[in-house]
Parts: sequence; C-alpha cells; structure tokens
Amino acid sequence: MLSSDRIGALVLLAFSIGYGAMIYQIPLLPFQRTAAFTAQTLPQALSVMGIVLSLVLLFTSRNRDMPDVAGYHWLKGGLICGLMVAYGFLVRPAGFILSTGLFLIFCELVLGERRWKILIFSTMPVVLFFWYLMNEVLGVYVAPLPEFLVDMRG
Repeated sequence: MLSSDRIGALVLLAFSIGYGAMIYQIPLLPFQRTAAFTAQTLPQALSVMGIVLSLVLLFTSRNRDMPDVAGYHWLKGGLICGLMVAYGFLVRPAGFILSTGLFLIFCELVLGERRWKILIFSTMPVVLFFWYLMNEVLGVYVAPLPEFLVDMRG
C-alpha cells in the first residue's frame, strides 16, 4: 500500500535518478578529467545520497495510511508550477529584475495577497539584493533588464 512516506520516497528516488543521469552532461576541461574534485563530484554525491535515503525511506516506512489529499490546494500548486515554467522562458528575454519581480508578485497573488504595497515591497528588495549578490559579489553576470532597454541606455 502506498503511504505518503512511500509516495515521497518514490518522488525523491525518481528525481535523484534523473539528477544523477544529467550529471554527465556537465562539461569537464581536459585537465579536470583526472582530478579528484570536479564540477561533477558534488552532484554525484548528492544524487547517490538521494537514492540511498529514498530507498531507506521506501523500505522502512511503517505508515500504512493512505495520504489525505482532499484538502490540498491543487489549483494553486498547478498555477505556481505554470508560473515557474513561464519564468524559465522569460528570464532571458525580459531580464532578471523584471521577470523575477513579476514571478514573485504573481506567486503572491496566487497565494492570496492582495495589498499592492506588500506585493511590491516584499518582492523588489529581494530581487534587487539577489541581482546585486550575483553580479557584484559572485561575479556572475545576469542581465538586469531586457536587451532593448539596456541598449537604449547606452
């Protein structure tokens, strides 16, 4: 019988196997192929740990009850998943600040927040902080705005 613990273990197992299969698409430079620690090392360890822990949970679960999923907000969850997909497609053409801000605002709207001051002031400082962190602290360039706005700026 599938309990909520076992369903979670199966989802984690599927994710960990898929994650482990994708690791080998991470390119390595020629001198990294014989190194002890590469860009693939930590993802491999995470994948193996996920597989082991999900198998342990799958075979040691004592909960025999079926999960009660009647009270879940499936529509809200589906809408947020759809927003994540849209965000993935929009982050490059719309820029990080605009797309991430809109993504967070729409997620808050789906979750029930309706006060515009809260929507704006809870999202934009976070978005600007992460953009600054990625660009200035970590040195990873993320386009802040759509290209046509950056080109107009000079």
